[in-house]
Amino acid sequence: MNQPSHDEYVYKYSGGLGTYCAKHQPFAVYREEVDKTFFCYGGTSDGSNSELLHMVSYYDHERDVVPKPTVLLDKQTSDAHDNPVIAVDDAGYVWVFSTSHGRSSPSFIHHSREPYEIDAFDRVNARRRTEAGYEPITNFSYMQAWHVSGRGFFCFFTRYKYPAARTICAMNSEDGVTWSEWTRLAAIEEGHYQVSAADERRAASAFNYHPKGEGLNWRTNLYYLETRDFGESWRTAAGEEVAVPLTDPDNQALVHDYCAEGWNVYLKDITFDADGRPVILFITSKGYESGPENDPRTWTTARWTGEAWELRAAMTSDNNYDMGSLYLEQDGSWLIIGPTETGPQPYNPGGEMALWRSEDRGGTWDRVRTLTGESERNHTYARRPVDAHPGFYALWADGHGRRPSTSDLFFCDREGSVRLLPREMEGDILRPSRFDG
Repeated sequence: MNQPSHDEYVYKYSGGLGTYCAKHQPFAVYREEVDKTFFCYGGTSDGSNSELLHMVSYYDHERDVVPKPTVLLDKQTSDAHDNPVIAVDDAGYVWVFSTSHGRSSPSFIHHSREPYEIDAFDRVNARRRTEAGYEPITNFSYMQAWHVSGRGFFCFFTRYKYPAARTICAMNSEDGVTWSEWTRLAAIEEGHYQVSAADERRAASAFNYHPKGEGLNWRTNLYYLETRDFGESWRTAAGEEVAVPLTDPDNQALVHDYCAEGWNVYLKDITFDADGRPVILFITSKGYESGPENDPRTWTTARWTGEAWELRAAMTSDNNYDMGSLYLEQDGSWLIIGPTETGPQPYNPGGEMALWRSEDRGGTWDRVRTLTGESERNHTYARRPVDAHPGFYALWADGHGRRPSTSDLFFCDREGSVRLLPREMEGDILRPSRFDG
């Protein structure tokens, strides 16, 4: 949970945070070479619901089984902001980036000892270039770690008090060991949250900002930056070069001025269409507190048409921290998988999962299927794997929104059929069960 609210909703946000948060990416990666989707999550020990363990596993598509997860490390915290993210390099080594919430605790990078295996991991003594030489990388927050085939790693992350309270940054590396200098992308007033994406054509960040004096619960505006040369320069979607870091809220990267309209902006996802143009998914609301007074929470897409940003409202849900993923399909349709339906703890994060489809680039949406129903706990934080296989299209957890509870892990296929990952395993492998709830 985060921030007790002393009302019927109990917390600002809470529940099943195993695949939290939206500013951590990715949680899963599919590799065709072995027909497996590798994934990580925040787990916990047998006698605790708050001791954060970094867990790694995979789904074997051919055999329809999962192995017993590997416990990579005990993060020595109860804070889900320290959840891990995952990447797989060209040689098949599985990389796990163990992030931190701020600068008071250490961060780690590990890779698997063998390609496409999760049995054993080695810690990477990563270092970054600085003006004075090189120094160890020991701390990063909100890590978003993308491996680009033939190029190496491109990572977006946050550095606290650098100089803004939350300064968004980027770095890259050919081998995951020696990294470039940290590039500050933006440090406007109190700082930012960001979501990102990267492929062979470009790497991009969509971000908001915290106005000075309003507190970190107020986040507004929508911005976009991209690099087409692996971090050497930064541009707008229109290709206009931008000098970073940005320090003024009125700048070239501004997609829409939500501050002037009094709206909060909660970032969820970003991806590229077939032409390499970005589409951003986010929620707007009038305030941070849980409850109906801040309705509507409107899921919204922003699409770069090649000439301008096109903003379109999609559906609504009942919490700012409802989090789903956006899919741009090869047939031109768009999908959203997310907790848009009211759950057993209304106005707490999450709800019942649903699959939505748009055939007109976000102009209208049809709910194709409700994936869960009559649940005991809210489902939330549905995550899209890198190069998602139709058999493993989203990963998420459930959890009670108003009190401590157990939490299960789920995944679904592209048609919306849900599988439940086991809480206990007697053997080394097990077939995930069908979930009809």
